Amino acid sequence: MVVKAQRLVLDERGPNPHKIQKAAAVLDAGGVIAYPTDTVYGIGCDLHNRKAIDRIYRIKNLERGHRMSFICQDLSNIAEYAYVTDFGYRWLRRLLPGPYTVVLAASKLVPKILLEKRREVGIRVPDNPICIELTKALGRPIISTSATDPTTGEILIDPDELKDRLGGQLDLVLDGGLLTNEPSTVVSLMDDEIEILREGKGPTELLLGD
Repeated sequence: MVVKAQRLVLDERGPNPHKIQKAAAVLDAGGVIAYPTDTVYGIGCDLHNRKAIDRIYRIKNLERGHRMSFICQDLSNIAEYAYVTDFGYRWLRRLLPGPYTVVLAASKLVPKILLEKRREVGIRVPDNPICIELTKALGRPIISTSATDPTTGEILIDPDELKDRLGGQLDLVLDGGLLTNEPSTVVSLMDDEIEILREGKGPTELLLGD
């Protein structure tokens, strides 16, 4: 019999600290969880746990070259994992927290398993208290890849459906209610130039009008 992941229901407006600590303990122990963001549900683990990252690749049936982003708790935390120019910092302040994934040059703290030939990394600071409090409680960034059905690629926005389809491969599901099916807008700030790599929930007018 497949054991389904435990579910914790959290109120985005004020997530229960005890539940956040419990989820952080699962991550700290090498677990893989599903959690809500300001866009879609994410599947994540401790950024520095290679075995847990390997599990995510298997859960999502991804090739090893597939790039995964991660969540930082704030802008100062981003500066530990990416090289941020004055240009980049100005844009980070305008875009984050919010529904954007920002591509920057990776620092040496980013695990090699997440990097391709070029040392670039996608970083998120979602406008979602659950994500931010969870990252703070863990004390390290959290992998962020969308929760999708590995066979169809369908984005799973309902926590009940997510638990039914992926619960047997996860350690915990943080239930933040029904979400949208719009992923983040991906923006590259490499070489002090703006390039929209994927249009999503984050408005692009702000990026095109400057």
